[in-house]
Amino acid sequence: MTTIATTNPATGEVEKTFDALTDEEVDRRVARAAETFASYRTTSLAQRAEWMHAAAGILDRESGPIAAMLTTEMGKTLKAAVAEAQKCAKACRFYADHAEEFLADRRPADAEDVGARDAYVRYEPLGPVLAVMPWNFPLWQVIRFAAPGLMAGNTGLLKHSSNVPQTALFLEDLFRRAGFPEGAFQTLLIGSSEVERVLRDPRVKAATLTGSEPAGRSVASIAGDEVKATVLELGGSDPFVVMPSADIEAAARTAAESRCLNNGQSCISAKRFIVHDDCADEFERLFVENMRAQKVGDPMQDSTDVGPLVSEEGRAEVEELVADATGKGATVLCGGERPAGPGWFYPPTVVSGVTPGMRMYHEEVFGPVASLFRAAGIAEAIEVANATGFGLGSNAWTRDDAERERFVRELDAGQVFVNGKTTSYPELPFGGTKRSGYGRELSAEGMHAFCNAKTVWVG
Repeated sequence: MTTIATTNPATGEVEKTFDALTDEEVDRRVARAAETFASYRTTSLAQRAEWMHAAAGILDRESGPIAAMLTTEMGKTLKAAVAEAQKCAKACRFYADHAEEFLADRRPADAEDVGARDAYVRYEPLGPVLAVMPWNFPLWQVIRFAAPGLMAGNTGLLKHSSNVPQTALFLEDLFRRAGFPEGAFQTLLIGSSEVERVLRDPRVKAATLTGSEPAGRSVASIAGDEVKATVLELGGSDPFVVMPSADIEAAARTAAESRCLNNGQSCISAKRFIVHDDCADEFERLFVENMRAQKVGDPMQDSTDVGPLVSEEGRAEVEELVADATGKGATVLCGGERPAGPGWFYPPTVVSGVTPGMRMYHEEVFGPVASLFRAAGIAEAIEVANATGFGLGSNAWTRDDAERERFVRELDAGQVFVNGKTTSYPELPFGGTKRSGYGRELSAEGMHAFCNAKTVWVG
């Protein structure tokens, strides 16, 4: 049986447990989602926007207790959790304010060109959408699906990670308190083994998943068999390329911030740092200094930069990757050893001399561990940057216009951030290439992902 529980990563103690839903209760909730969709899809955009603005207000007003819940469940620092709640409020307002624009009928061609009096594309909701979401940004990952999905007229069914049940239940309560109809957004407290049964239910029309590559393959396979739309946002091993023309101090400072973001547990945080030979010594020195300066400790304290990893298993996986690299000749420049005491802490770590024979070269390290590489020139830097099966985000640091354009053109990723830290914005589409998934979240693309783009031709 799946364990659904809040286990505090800072102490390792189970704080609250929950019973999984029975098959009968899951069926009732799926039925409610389908029944609600039949009427909810006809509500006006103005009404949906009013409810979505109300949800944003709750997120802002209650950001303190919300943040404490997130920190307790998955260990992110309290200040990061407050920022996450506020970012979710911003996204709710963004879709409330822009849904009418994004869902407006679109005329891609002159009617006369297609032999019609009028011709246009209308965006219509699909129905109940299953969202399979991860623990690392337990509020934001859900809101970036739910806000556009609900504004488009879909209903949502959330299967959240089993270690953040309180956040999962809060999200259902959030939309109910904001005024959305019962059944518009529901949480399913179920284990991963129950996802297939829900996804195969004919009343569920599509699915979105953020998580591991194996989980993505499973959901995509089931949805493909059922001919249902999916959006997948999977892992990342993002490159961070630094050229001699860059502001090296700013690059080193941002590199440490990115690698330690969310305790090193962010898919789009830079993980592989590829530095031109001409500035490698300076960058390495500054980067290691910035990584050592990150304070590891109680995530509830404002002075803490890095809290615990989410689980004992997660920390063990990070340790295995570091041990594999050092056992094959890599060098640890800082960190690399777990601190004494309770909780699943791991220090900011920099590893140099990583080669293709090491797991760390190819696999995502989900913790505050950086791989440091040197490159003789821009061509080699891009080759190393693209030498991964992932393609979620990427960073390039240069003040040379020609280099910037080459990075934008040749880095194989869903996103390229030049002279800045990779992040997600409601205004910009978000997603990856290669094994990092397909489809896009956020912006208009995220709303259209779960809409039927219906062609209308009027003679």
